[in-house]
Amino acid sequence: MIENYLEHKPNPGWQKEIDLTQQAIAAANRMQPKPKFFIVCGDLIDAFPGTSLREPQVVDYKRVFSQLENDIPLVCVCGNHDIGNRPTHETIEAYRSTFGADYFSFWIGGVHCIVINTQYYKDGSLVQDLQQEQDAWLDLELKQTGYQHRVVFQHIPWFLQDATEEDDYFTIDRTTRLTYLDKFRASGVKTIFSGHYHRNAGGWYREVEAPVTSAIGAQLGNDESGLRVVTVNADAVSHKYYRLEDVPRTVDL
Repeated sequence: MIENYLEHKPNPGWQKEIDLTQQAIAAANRMQPKPKFFIVCGDLIDAFPGTSLREPQVVDYKRVFSQLENDIPLVCVCGNHDIGNRPTHETIEAYRSTFGADYFSFWIGGVHCIVINTQYYKDGSLVQDLQQEQDAWLDLELKQTGYQHRVVFQHIPWFLQDATEEDDYFTIDRTTRLTYLDKFRASGVKTIFSGHYHRNAGGWYREVEAPVTSAIGAQLGNDESGLRVVTVNADAVSHKYYRLEDVPRTVDL
């Protein structure tokens, strides 16, 4: 994306993204205590489905992330570049066969982590049946009990600063937004992490925090390439964005 969208090179490559990702992986590998997982909140690659650069970018993505130590699981979130701005059954199936499920959940101790595919809510016009399947699954997930904290990971933010803000390319439309925010709030979700914006942003919807994390790669604002470190204790889910150069070696829990 750096050479394509920012530098407008006629034959864009992605070595800059590879270098930055390797720097992020190295920071995670040396971190103490070891991260419970490393999550990429969507747009795993830049090339859209059906384009010539997609397959070589997929190959490089998997090669580079193989450098993540084996005891740090990689969690992939589905983004619009991964399945298209208007996904089809074919692009969803291609994603699933390449990267795994586009929505799922997992537990880390007492933390219930839910990963959803927000492209269904941005434009699911061609895959309404798949959106309905995700919604039915989500309702069952939110009925689970026994969690200490419940968090959601997704690509497109519900909002950038305020839940009542106008619709935007980088957000979900307001009617859908408020429906799901109310659903999550009523089901005990504490934090909703997202990306997509290539800038840091975020805000609160009543008791629910919704931080938006900038990219390891291309920046569209004043932030620098970095990652967000999340810590969890009995009382709170806390987080801080670091430039890649500033990611701590030791994290206080």
